[in-house]
Amino acid sequence: MASKRIFKKHLNEMVFDIVEECFYLQLMDESKTKKTDKLIDEAAVFQDDVLSKIYKSKSKKEFSEISKHVNEKAKYFVEKLNELNK
Repeated sequence: MASKRIFKKHLNEMVFDIVEECFYLQLMDESKTKKTDKLIDEAAVFQDDVLSKIYKSKSKKEFSEISKHVNEKAKYFVEKLNELNK
């Protein structure tokens, strides 16, 4: 199990990468602004949700469930970004 500090750092990096890619897409194609803004908002809400779960987690089992959820959501964000890149 990774430490909570390292896990939060990776979560923040993931969300930053999503936001950065969305801003890049907005610069390249302004017609995608609404979709990318929605994805940015979704990533921010996801980050807040996961951070609150991390602070509340007490056991390794809870932490591993959070980690699994983050990995699944990361795949979701990659798929959404790939759709926007078409």
